Amino acid sequence: MRAETSAINFGWLSPGSRRCSIHKVWEVLLVSLRPSTGALCAVLLFAASVAHAEDWPTRPIRVISPFAAGSASDTVSRVVLDRVSQLLGQPMVIEAKPGAGGIVGFADVAKADPDGYTLVTSSTSLGTGMVLHRQLPYDPNKDFVAIAMLGVQPNVLVASKDSGFKTVADLVAAAKAKPGALTFASAGVGSSSHMAGERLRLAANIDVRHVPFRDTGLTEVIAGRIDFYFIPLAAAASALGSGKLNVLAVSSPKRVALLPDVPSIVEAGYPDAVFRFWLGLAAPAQTPAAIINKIHDATEKAITDPAMKDKLANLGVEPESMSVEAFGKFVKDDLASTVQLAKQAHIEPLD
Repeated sequence: MRAETSAINFGWLSPGSRRCSIHKVWEVLLVSLRPSTGALCAVLLFAASVAHAEDWPTRPIRVISPFAAGSASDTVSRVVLDRVSQLLGQPMVIEAKPGAGGIVGFADVAKADPDGYTLVTSSTSLGTGMVLHRQLPYDPNKDFVAIAMLGVQPNVLVASKDSGFKTVADLVAAAKAKPGALTFASAGVGSSSHMAGERLRLAANIDVRHVPFRDTGLTEVIAGRIDFYFIPLAAAASALGSGKLNVLAVSSPKRVALLPDVPSIVEAGYPDAVFRFWLGLAAPAQTPAAIINKIHDATEKAITDPAMKDKLANLGVEPESMSVEAFGKFVKDDLASTVQLAKQAHIEPLD
């Protein structure tokens, strides 16, 4: 399925007629609608929109990254969009605009002209903003249009070697034996490591304490002062190389290529604990559907290329192909799911 450009149907035109100039089509329509000024304006606006979409892009495209340069989402988007820009024939200039957990970057794009020349690398953090802030300078559900999924990245559940936990069952049993005694680390309230930990806590019905850190808290887990942690897959390889951690599961529905011997959280018996950080592209609301479709198609072509799949796999990211409509539904469902998780986990807004 593709995003719809207009309700006007040109199916009555013969194949030969469809190849005539668009100006001739509008000439016919203008004559037929001459008595109605409102209808005439609507047609003129539609004609301008179609002409713009046909020519797009004619200049560089600005892509806002709401997080710091070098972050996981920023790195993945640069890898994918480099190829997308080649397919579109114009540079995609990625501008890191961090601040307030991504809010600064998202707000910039929400108020940008919907002409296809300003995009944003949207992600799971779009829903986190709804959870952590009572008021936002934009509406995550209404001010953006989803374009394409770039990929998903699960977290890896790890524990210190000294903990003795070798499976998720070991961890859950220990937590149930001593309610409130075990702790889990995160990279901060609302981070993917925090949300993954909360999903497991609720799914397994265990009483464990969240300890947020400014960075990751991984050193505390290795030292045995914190019991477990959901580390992003991209960072797992170097961390696991220390030999000081036990790997219990990945927070995805199935095993991942980077860690083929590690069971998924579903295999461990907790399907409701699935958590995957997703990354995609979005544009300001009202961006013409024809432009959305062009970006989507180029992105799909980029992420399904075997060489690109290998690059993303090395970053711990699995590409997922979706139509524009399917990705839009995915984003809305994820926003709702994040809000529901926050309520169940009693995560309070920070402001």
